Amino acid sequence: MTATTTAPAAVDRVDRAFAALAAADRPEVWTLLRPRADVEAEARAVDARVAAGESLPLAGLLLAVKDNIDVAGLPTTAAHPAHRVVPERSATVVDLLRAAGAVVLGKTNMDQLATGLTGSRSPYGAVASAVAPDRVSGGSSSGSAVAVALGVADIALATDTAGSGRVPAAFNRVVGIKPTLGLVPKDGVVPAAPSYDCVTVLARDLELARRALTVMTAPGALDPASRTWPSRVRLAAPPAPVVAVPRPADLDLVAPGVRARFDAAVERLVAGGATTRVVDLTPFLAAARLLYDGGLVAERYASYGAFLAAHPDGADPSVARIAADAGRVTAAEYLAARDEVARLRLTALAALDGCDALLVPTAPEHPTLAEVAAAPLTTNARLGVFTNFVNLFDLAGVAMPLGPTPDGEAGVTVLARAFDDQVALDLAALLELADRGDAPAWRPLPADDAPVPAPYAAGGVPVAVFGAHLRGQPLHHELVALGARWVGPVRTAPDYRMLALATTPAKPLVHAVAPGTGGALTGEEWLLTPDALGRLLLAVGAPLGLGRLRTDDGREVVGFLGQPGAVDPADAVDVTALGGWRAALAAGRVPGPPPA
Repeated sequence: MTATTTAPAAVDRVDRAFAALAAADRPEVWTLLRPRADVEAEARAVDARVAAGESLPLAGLLLAVKDNIDVAGLPTTAAHPAHRVVPERSATVVDLLRAAGAVVLGKTNMDQLATGLTGSRSPYGAVASAVAPDRVSGGSSSGSAVAVALGVADIALATDTAGSGRVPAAFNRVVGIKPTLGLVPKDGVVPAAPSYDCVTVLARDLELARRALTVMTAPGALDPASRTWPSRVRLAAPPAPVVAVPRPADLDLVAPGVRARFDAAVERLVAGGATTRVVDLTPFLAAARLLYDGGLVAERYASYGAFLAAHPDGADPSVARIAADAGRVTAAEYLAARDEVARLRLTALAALDGCDALLVPTAPEHPTLAEVAAAPLTTNARLGVFTNFVNLFDLAGVAMPLGPTPDGEAGVTVLARAFDDQVALDLAALLELADRGDAPAWRPLPADDAPVPAPYAAGGVPVAVFGAHLRGQPLHHELVALGARWVGPVRTAPDYRMLALATTPAKPLVHAVAPGTGGALTGEEWLLTPDALGRLLLAVGAPLGLGRLRTDDGREVVGFLGQPGAVDPADAVDVTALGGWRAALAAGRVPGPPPA
C-alpha cells in the first residue's frame, strides 16, 4: 500500500487558502465564504485532535461544498435566492468528511437547482473556467471545480445527475469521481432528479479524490436509496483489461482537438496492457436524450417545478423553461420513458459483455462563455451527450483531465458497471497526467512490483501466496478472476519450511516448524474480499489449505499452508534453503509430475 501523505497543519492550510482566495479574486465561485475566524477555529480543533493521537485521513484538508448540499448553520440556496434555508443538521456526507479531519471553507456557486452543464445558469454570476477564462467552467458543480483548480480547496463536494461532477472536472483540469449510485448517502441534498442524483467528489489528483470518496462512502440511514457493497466485488482491474471504445461515427460531434486527446488516451491504455473493442453507442446516446427530451424530465418538475412557478424572480430562464416543459409530461409518458431506459440499458450492457470498462470523451467540446450566452439550451445539450446516460444505466465513472487543446480543455471518463468502481479507478490511474500545463505529459506507467493505493471498496482480507498463484505462475488466473488486488511482496517469519510437490501444476507446501528449525520464505501479498477468499478456499485441494501464518513484520495473514504428513516423501523436495518458489524453479529443484 502507498503511505498516506501527511497533511500540513490545518491552521497553516487555512492561511494559504485565504491567500489563494485573495490572489484569485473570483467571488463568483462562492455563494458563501465562512468568516476566517470560524474556519480557523475548526482547523485548530482538527490540529488538537491530531495532537491527541487521532488518526484522521483528511486532517487539515479544506473542503468546498456545493450549495445544494446542507452544512448546518450555513444557508443552502441551490443558486436561487428564494430557496435559501439554514439547515439545523448537515448532510451525512459532510459529517463524514468533517469527522475525518476536513475543514469546511464555504459553499460554492452552481447551475441553478443543479440543472445545467455550463456553470453559467446562476444569479450569483457565470463561473468561468479556472484555466481558460474565456470558456465556461462546466456545471452544475462549477464553483466546486474552480475552487479546487485554483488551489483554494483541496477537495470539493459536487453532485452529478447528468454529468455535473464530470464535465467541470474536464474543463478545470481536476479529477472527478462519480461512484455507483447509492454508495454515498445523499440525504441533505436538494433533489434534481432523485432517481439519478449522486454525490461526487472533485480533487487535484486521483489518489486524494479516492481517499475522500472512501470516507464519504457509508450506509445512509437517512437515505432510502442507500446501497452497500455486494459480497462479490472486484478489488482491482485485471492486468490485461478489455476496454470498450466508441465507433468513429459516435464521435462525430467531438471537436478535433478533443478527439486527438481522446485518441491519445486510448493509446495510453493500450500501452498499459489493455486491449480495445469498438462498440456501438447508439443505445447509450438514445438514453442520454431521454433525460431532458423525454419523459424522465418529469423528475425535474417534481423536484422544483412548483417552487419556480411560485418564485419566478431570480429564476434562470433556461432552468425555468425546462421546469415548465417538464410540468406538461404525463404519468404515462414518464413511465414509458422509464421502460425505454430499461430496454436500452439491457441492449447497452449486452454490448459491453466481456469488457471491463467503457472509455468516452467527458464532453465533446469546451464552449466559450459567449457561445453559451448565444445558444444556452442547444450548447448545454451537446455537453451531455456522453454523460447523460451514465446514471440511467447505473454506471460508475472517473473523469480525468487531458489538458488544453485548440478547442479548449479536454477530458476523458472511464465508465464501469455498478460496483466495479475500483476497476474504473485503476484504469483512470493509467491516464493521470504528471504535467497539466500547456504540454501535459503522462505519469510513468507503474512497474509490475510498484505499490498500489488501497482499494476504494472496504473489507479486503490480506492473503499470502507462495507458489502456483504467484504472478506469472499457472494458477495466478484464479486470483485475477476473483478480483484480487496486489499489495506487494511478503516474507514469512523464519519458522516455516517449503516442500516442492510433484503435482500438476507443481505447487509448494508451506508449513510451520519449531523456532530455529525453518527459514523465511518469500511470496506475494494480495487483497481479497471475504467472498472471494471463501471461493478460493473451496478451490484449494488437499494436501493444501488456507490458514494463518506470521510474517517477518509481526503480522498474521491468511496464507496457503499444508500438512507435510499427508505427502509421500518421495513426491516432495525440501526447498526451504532457497528462500522461495521462484528461486526453487530457477534452481531446477521442483520435481515433475508423478508418472501416469
